[in-house]
Amino acid sequence: MSATIEFIFDFGSPNAYLAYRALPPILERTGARLVINPCLLGGIFKATGNLAPAIAFAPIKGKYEYEMLELRRFVARHRFEKFRLNPHFPINTLMLMRVLVAAQEAGSGAAFLEMGLEGMWEEGLKLDDKDVLARRIDSAGLDSASLLAAAQTDPIKQKLADNTAAAVARGVFGIPTFFVGDEMFFGKDRLGQVEEAVEATSARAAS
Repeated sequence: MSATIEFIFDFGSPNAYLAYRALPPILERTGARLVINPCLLGGIFKATGNLAPAIAFAPIKGKYEYEMLELRRFVARHRFEKFRLNPHFPINTLMLMRVLVAAQEAGSGAAFLEMGLEGMWEEGLKLDDKDVLARRIDSAGLDSASLLAAAQTDPIKQKLADNTAAAVARGVFGIPTFFVGDEMFFGKDRLGQVEEAVEATSARAAS
């Protein structure tokens, strides 16, 4: 049985984009299965008292600048030539994340995920604008009307809220966060540790 990497995910984090794009070689090497768990980053921040790096690091001379340097190094190392910081950042992702949950329920989660990642971090779209989002969904070959309608239903809203609360209860304080079994790893720079945990889990299952 292959191990599972659970990805606590929100489109609003540029590091979530970068981590997702860096995962395929790890999945190929390990045979792990990736599960995307949609959670609201704003809700996680509110519940834990965390702040976005631009705010949290602002009082510390050089800290945010170094954070951005590390981001650029990661992009260069992995040759993510399509990545662009979104000019509308920060974007309210509540609607976007509810639609992701709706798309997962409808069986089109993977296609919507790719659409959102491209729109947010390659095309620089303002995806908290409902009209912009609808046009981008339709351009990806998905049905914006049905997905946006589903996203406004109570079960979908509750699902996202429950996912977020459950993640906080497990110790999540930011995104990207990964779980391999009960082991938690935070940040794109922990992907090497995620891979080691997958290999250890697979080795135990095989023994």
